Amino acid sequence: MRPTSLGVIGLGAIGGSLAWQAKRAGVARVLGWSPEPAERAAAAQQGAVDDAPARVEEVARGVDLLVLAAPPAANVHLLESLRASLTPRTLVTDAGSVKRAIVARAEALGLGPRFAGSHPLAGTQAHGFAAARADLFRDAVVYVTPAQGGDDAAREVAHFWADTLAAHPVTIDARQHDRQLAVTSHLPQVVASLLANSLARLAPPGATIGAGARDTTRLAASEPALWTEILLMNRDELLPTLRSLEEPLGELQRALEVGDAVAVRAWLGRAAEWRGRLET
Repeated sequence: MRPTSLGVIGLGAIGGSLAWQAKRAGVARVLGWSPEPAERAAAAQQGAVDDAPARVEEVARGVDLLVLAAPPAANVHLLESLRASLTPRTLVTDAGSVKRAIVARAEALGLGPRFAGSHPLAGTQAHGFAAARADLFRDAVVYVTPAQGGDDAAREVAHFWADTLAAHPVTIDARQHDRQLAVTSHLPQVVASLLANSLARLAPPGATIGAGARDTTRLAASEPALWTEILLMNRDELLPTLRSLEEPLGELQRALEVGDAVAVRAWLGRAAEWRGRLET
């Protein structure tokens, strides 16, 4: 679908970019809302939205497509509070990185036929409208998670991402999504933050932090409040993934303890081989 009217709740890096890119793609009317007046003003002044009303209900009322681009727990609450503001023709999606909770809530509210979750793989450690870009989703993979009875809505939402935002939608079950993202997204965030915490404790005062440490801890600069929600909402899938780190870490520790160069090289080699395949 290419909506004639679009509402975006949340004007940070994801929501702001979505509104901006949709507007540049020719969506006739784009409304946006943020709890921060400065973000609403910036989005309107820079042409990302046609209007940024002070009341969130004014953005939800009457649009063809409503996108919830707040943090994941807030999206669930917004779905509940804005239910009464939606017209029967309004489709709804969100842009959070945990999908089971909001898909289940949409079904419980009777919105299953008009809701499909979305998760664009285009995040950044930066946040706020200042981090928005008008081409953020071009060529990005976007997971679309249907609700029960919502296959038609999922197709429309997928078409929106492809036709309006030039992204590559992939339809996936919400549970499968959360299990997969626990490994490919949430685990890397935890490891980057773990390393940053360790460096903060162990690095001598005044020590130079080289490019390797900077690269591997980039994600640690992400917004703590947002990631607290994500990790807690997906904790049942994340916890087994965290425990799986014990075996390879123990393998390296044992090899170092006995000075086994062959085992250390093999351990590093497996990692290097996997990382090399990402570049092909």
